[in-house]
Amino acid sequence: MTLPRFYPIFDAAHWLELALPLGVRLVQLRVKDRSPAETRAEIRRGLDLARAHGAALVVNDYWQIAIEEGADWLHLGQEDLDTADLPAIRRAGLRLGLSTHDDAELDRALACQPDYIALGPVYPTILKQMKWQQQGLPRVTEWKARVGPVPLVAIGGLSVERAPGVLAAGADVVSAVTDITLHPDPAARLRQWLQVAA
Repeated sequence: MTLPRFYPIFDAAHWLELALPLGVRLVQLRVKDRSPAETRAEIRRGLDLARAHGAALVVNDYWQIAIEEGADWLHLGQEDLDTADLPAIRRAGLRLGLSTHDDAELDRALACQPDYIALGPVYPTILKQMKWQQQGLPRVTEWKARVGPVPLVAIGGLSVERAPGVLAAGADVVSAVTDITLHPDPAARLRQWLQVAA
């Protein structure tokens, strides 16, 4: 499977209104700290926006809502795997991306036959506290050799400036969050990402 090489992650659907018209074709919606009704509404809005622009929306974590709302993609962290119903997810036809940070997590993820593997944090990240140190570019190269044809998504501390090196190290896809959302001109930054990952 060939995925777009740029994969931004946003915490609210309003970011999709900015990103999708610029040409983003793969985007994750990671809704946190909302009520169940608000979470469903955000995911529903995100799916509507993605469909209107011919893009793929990846729903983070909420696998039941993803199934019920007819999503095509789901992303799960390792903790989410503990409680997710993988057979139900597969029966619903969802494509699945999984986070990995160490060897044991990679082995577990590969056993699930995912549609992509995410490795992070490649660089130090300010988004959330993590128990893992930065992975670095050699780990990107190692992970790509281990996952073979499964697309490898690199995430964590990525910037437009770091993206070419990460892709050269073996990542198939580069993902960003705060490099866009904290940028003084997010639209201009998105255009730079689309150019560097073209």
